[in-house]
Amino acid sequence: MEAKLFLPTALRKPSGTNLLILLACLLMGLALMFDRNLQQLGEFSSFLLPLLISAVISAGMGFWVIPILRRLKAGQVIQEDGPQSHLKKAGTPTMGGIFFVPIAVLLGVIWSGFSASAIAVGAITLFYGFVGWIDDWQILRRKSNKGITPRQKLILQFIGAIVFCAWVSLTQPANLTNIALPFGIILPLGIFFWFLAVFVFAAESNATNITDGVDGLAGGTCAIALLGLAALIAANTPELAIFCICLSGGCLGFVFHNRNPAKVFMGDTGSLALGGALAGVGILSGNLWGLFIVSGLFFVESLSVLAQVSYYKATKNAEGVGKRLFKMAPFHHHLELSGWSETQIVGAFYLFNFGLVVLALILSV
Repeated sequence: MEAKLFLPTALRKPSGTNLLILLACLLMGLALMFDRNLQQLGEFSSFLLPLLISAVISAGMGFWVIPILRRLKAGQVIQEDGPQSHLKKAGTPTMGGIFFVPIAVLLGVIWSGFSASAIAVGAITLFYGFVGWIDDWQILRRKSNKGITPRQKLILQFIGAIVFCAWVSLTQPANLTNIALPFGIILPLGIFFWFLAVFVFAAESNATNITDGVDGLAGGTCAIALLGLAALIAANTPELAIFCICLSGGCLGFVFHNRNPAKVFMGDTGSLALGGALAGVGILSGNLWGLFIVSGLFFVESLSVLAQVSYYKATKNAEGVGKRLFKMAPFHHHLELSGWSETQIVGAFYLFNFGLVVLALILSV
């Protein structure tokens, strides 16, 4: 008899509620662990309190905003070339980022004492959310899964990144361009740091956007990544740490409504904003290496898309038809078509991302 038959149903086929509880336990467990080490920090005294308050307010806002989105007929248009099981989700309200991102940003700015750094990261977060909103709105208006063109979206992302990096270069110490690697290695990049920073914005926001394809996936994994990043930077930039904690709590409040079966999707409004926030904090805190580790899951998802496209083009035959490396990209769709349920994928990705946070903390010691 297969070993999996001895596993409880909650582990073999978790429900959306089970996964919400798992996410809440992971986040609160991390927050409580970090709280024990905050006595020496004077800026704030708890990870848990802002996390919970942001989660509760964001979840509460969902009860008010989601019915409005339904009345506005802001229903998701499902890609016809995606997994067929997703077609039943057509019509589920999207643009859910509009109710949890601004709330979390506002709480983060207030809780940081209106720190200039938190305001700057909050501004770039909202800008990327606005770019995502434009894309979501165009999709709804056209009743198609095509919003603004990839080129238009990338140009707007670059504009926001360049403005943010210009502000950082004028207000932050010159040694910010030195990247700290494990084992005390310092990589001085000088002017090349700013090219990397602009790339990080585009890569991070598009990676979180790609990961947003299964109920509860992007919201939960971003919540874990944000809290992990907060732990990495709390000692040196507590105002950015508190911003991350509030945004993590906002994601948890969103997953309350987005857990399987989802009552709302975050859309590009939410996913681009979260990627912009992660990039902004990683750059401004001088912790790009830590950002890379806690965002490793998003990197894998993006890499699966790049690998799929490259392999298809490289193996084209005389008829112009190539081979596929995966059944479908990004990787979570490959798992779906391989027989994994949505909730199994989300549970596995939560635990994998939690492991990355633990790895990042170990490497930072």
